[in-house]
Amino acid sequence: MDQLLLLYSHCIIVKGASRSVICDLQRRKIYPVPHSLISLFTEERYINVPEILIQLDDDEKEIFHEYLEFIEEHEFAFYCSSEEIELFPRMAEEWLFPAHISHCILDAEQELSYFDTKFLEQLEALCCNFIQFRFFKEASWNELERIMSVIAPSQIKSVEIMLPYKNEDLFYQSIESFVKKHKKISSLTITGTDVTRIYKEGNYGIGYILQTDKIIDSEIHCGIIDSSLFSINIATFTESLAFNTCLNRKIGIDTKGHIKNCPSMKKSFGHIKDTALADAVAQPDFKKYWTLGKDSISKCKDCEFRHVCTDCRAYLDEPANIYSAPLKCGYDPYTNTWEEWSSNPLKEKAVHYYQMQEMIPNI
Repeated sequence: MDQLLLLYSHCIIVKGASRSVICDLQRRKIYPVPHSLISLFTEERYINVPEILIQLDDDEKEIFHEYLEFIEEHEFAFYCSSEEIELFPRMAEEWLFPAHISHCILDAEQELSYFDTKFLEQLEALCCNFIQFRFFKEASWNELERIMSVIAPSQIKSVEIMLPYKNEDLFYQSIESFVKKHKKISSLTITGTDVTRIYKEGNYGIGYILQTDKIIDSEIHCGIIDSSLFSINIATFTESLAFNTCLNRKIGIDTKGHIKNCPSMKKSFGHIKDTALADAVAQPDFKKYWTLGKDSISKCKDCEFRHVCTDCRAYLDEPANIYSAPLKCGYDPYTNTWEEWSSNPLKEKAVHYYQMQEMIPNI
């Protein structure tokens, strides 16, 4: 008789300080649940229903059945026999990515003079397939077309572009035409618009056009932690178990041409004019943050969302402490509440250190 309720391998429990979550990595959804529900599962990921029922009084049985209904309703688990347990192993937790660098982030005011086929050859040598362009001022259509023409025949698989709204006739029509023409664009985000929304849905991970009312005019806007930015998938989850999901295998170039882990960070590993990307990556400190996972970070290690969240190291609550929590996180895992991070008086000292006062009213 099937009496054991076994979690599907893609439904993973993550315990936090005050509650837990079940991450459904296949459906890409996350469900906060009380510790009391999670405690029903054994280390082998199953609930022995008859065995637990014997131990409960009538009131406890009612709660137990509510838990079972919740689990069954969301299809987190299925019934099987003890003999069948070994047929359903855990999901493999190893993260493998066959590249020295996975993502490249390029910041620019209006143009990227160094971006050409020789630059892409350097990225190709590092096996990098993904590029994000962040323009802080109005980029010309000629520059955008030039960049995409360089990328078109290359090994680059996916491109993200962020650029400010331009007050010109037929702006959105031009954006749509540009994205439709260049099939490697996964998303294009227009900043400083009057509303935040998905302007145009993409297909199969490409062609998304997004709008945000945020004015993003420098790298200092990076590092926001928000539930809307959670990345609920197997790749992010497994990477987070051993690596820093924000900086692992990443390389960036700031608006001045300095090569960094991320354009928002202070440490430079050379200038693009006289330093090869491979030489920058080979420097000992370049990989310093790659293995700095969530279980080493204060507050993050107690957070139930830690394996679906990014972890900015550019802006910290305590700038001198690399194990400090991200400055721009307003979540409290001890009370399970969100607040606007910039309104927290405990963060004021760090805000001044990073010279973010102009971003935040009343400071």
